[in-house]
Amino acid sequence: MAPSSLALATLFAATAFSLISPSLSQSTTCTSQTFPNRNLYTLCNNLPSLESYLHWAYDPARSTLSIAFIARSEAKGWISWAINPTATGMVGSQALVAFSDPRGGMAVKTYNITAYGPLTESRVWFNVTNSSAEYSNGFMRLFATVVLPVNGTAVNHVWQVGPSVTGGVPDKHEFQPANLNAKGRLDLLSGQSTGGTGGSSRTRKRNIHGVLNVVSWGIMFPVGIIIARYLRVFPTADPAWFYLHVFCQVSAYAIGVAGWGTGLKLGSESSGVTYSVHRNIGITLFTLATLQIFALLLRPNKDHKIRFYWNIYHHGVGYTIIILGIINVFKGLDILQPGNKWKNAYIVVVAILGGIAVLLEAITWIVVLRRKKTDQSTKPYDGVNNGRL
Repeated sequence: MAPSSLALATLFAATAFSLISPSLSQSTTCTSQTFPNRNLYTLCNNLPSLESYLHWAYDPARSTLSIAFIARSEAKGWISWAINPTATGMVGSQALVAFSDPRGGMAVKTYNITAYGPLTESRVWFNVTNSSAEYSNGFMRLFATVVLPVNGTAVNHVWQVGPSVTGGVPDKHEFQPANLNAKGRLDLLSGQSTGGTGGSSRTRKRNIHGVLNVVSWGIMFPVGIIIARYLRVFPTADPAWFYLHVFCQVSAYAIGVAGWGTGLKLGSESSGVTYSVHRNIGITLFTLATLQIFALLLRPNKDHKIRFYWNIYHHGVGYTIIILGIINVFKGLDILQPGNKWKNAYIVVVAILGGIAVLLEAITWIVVLRRKKTDQSTKPYDGVNNGRL
């Protein structure tokens, strides 16, 4: 059982590592798009996330930047394009947001985003003229001209897509990798738009974090507990089962600590983005697993009077780690959203491990009951009392 379960974990890990190189393919390009006044924009860029495109023209004599920002969106949603003069992320952005107004037309509003939280319409640092928007065929288009500081050569730009608008106020967008990667730098002289490398790096870290924790908490810890519970009843497996159990749990702990560390790093780099339940379960898992490691070092002898209580503690914490680990893997998959095939693959892994546990549980009970029956049948016969006490 142990080799097949470990092979299952290895196969899942090897397959899952293909997540570390996310695809940025797009179904169309900016050069193939047509819309009114398309010829006003001399340059265009295929932005690296959210199926978005930027058509633009820079007039250095007037220091004006004319843009047509296009993104796939629901009709009830919103799109935004912004310049951040102080940083590379959302906070500090001077944003233009387009969405459908209650009268059936399109509205364009400006927002000075000073912090994470609900948006309030406000003036931005730049003069904005000729702003308008339109929606057709699943794409929303935002048009505007922005007056930039004189002699500027490049700007940090941020774009975003949101699902809905409530009371004329854009609702919160998602915080998936594509949303977090929606930023870059626009070189006004060369015409190039480069995506933020930090966003790509963060996506890779998120994927590594997910793979490490699936393998450790979601697979290896359960395998180690299955080994300890079911192989120990076979005399021929002693003491091999114990060393296999220790190997699985210590390896799972080491991998889990690495995954936990990447999670802490991601949290420190994602100000304003918090997944409280996932984080708290992760901290609990790390704490309980650390206690288990110390428990291994402080394990009393089999004949010690507190060994019974130590067993209760050790088994209880172990089963708690299994339950919380599997729950948190699904929480993480919901956050990462790598595709249904990965979630389904993990469901299959859990089902296989569960099936193995059920089968071994039945075999174990059969072995124990037969052994008990054999022990009773070989009990010495008391001739004086005719076998009675």
